[in-house]
Amino acid sequence: MALIAFAANSILCRLALGTEAIDASGFTVIRLATGAVVLLLIVGIQMQRTQGTTSDSGINHNDVTTQPIAGSNDGGTRSVVRASLMKKGSWFAAVMLFTYAATFSFAYVSMDTGTGALILFGAVQLTMIAVSLIRGNRLYWLEWLGVILAFGGFVYLVLPGLGTPSLIGFILMSLSGVAWGFYTLRGQGSEDPLGDTTSNFARTVPMAIVLFVLMLSQLQLTAQGVLLAMLSGGIASGVGYTIWYSALRGLSSTQAAVLQLLVPVIAAVGGVIFMQEAITSRLLLSGVMILGGILLVVLGRYYLSQCRMNQNT
Repeated sequence: MALIAFAANSILCRLALGTEAIDASGFTVIRLATGAVVLLLIVGIQMQRTQGTTSDSGINHNDVTTQPIAGSNDGGTRSVVRASLMKKGSWFAAVMLFTYAATFSFAYVSMDTGTGALILFGAVQLTMIAVSLIRGNRLYWLEWLGVILAFGGFVYLVLPGLGTPSLIGFILMSLSGVAWGFYTLRGQGSEDPLGDTTSNFARTVPMAIVLFVLMLSQLQLTAQGVLLAMLSGGIASGVGYTIWYSALRGLSSTQAAVLQLLVPVIAAVGGVIFMQEAITSRLLLSGVMILGGILLVVLGRYYLSQCRMNQNT
């Protein structure tokens, strides 16, 4: 589900920025703000239901996440949400999220889709695998083979759309990939994916406001662009990133990195289903390569670990 949300996000960004329906700064600000609002609403509804269940069962809790605050119900709920989220997420994750969103938007307008995807996902792979190695998590040869096969399939998929990017575009998209890699790594330790994601999005709002003020003279908004940015922020980003944080708890850094290479394939399949695009041999072959690479990464460590255990016994 998270990868489908990522693919939808990619399509929405392409429709908004590629058609110049909105400028990069406007898209970033609306995307992050909408994501924060939608997630805050979800958390508020969840807490109200928790309070109602607690009240009906006659249980008296003093925990900040369940005990209503005196005053109006709405005001009390807002206070509870605010107090609870202060303990969630981190400023580091929020800065990484903002950096990813802002640099992606500005880089996207200066390069084609294939080149941007290659730089972005290449930077994500390098960042996450490098951090994993630095932490002492050595890869088995089957995992390396899987990484190479999956990334090779990804390059083959985007190869026809490759062009020479501008230096600024290359730097921005590389920063976007590095930031997303660190944001993903941060999520591996999340015990409350919804709370952490909501807090991270809420913390990006002040940064988004600063960006909005700095780029006010270049603001370009259309109804279509605003709607696409809201869908990207509220559903594909906000809800999608929450699901991603939930999934990360069962994945290694390398597995999480390689799995994301499926996003362009899912986006291409979406184009076939919803936009009547043709099924090409390139799409089929690249899909097989990426899926095969992911299978090697996911099963490689388990298989070789079992072999070594059997040899020792």
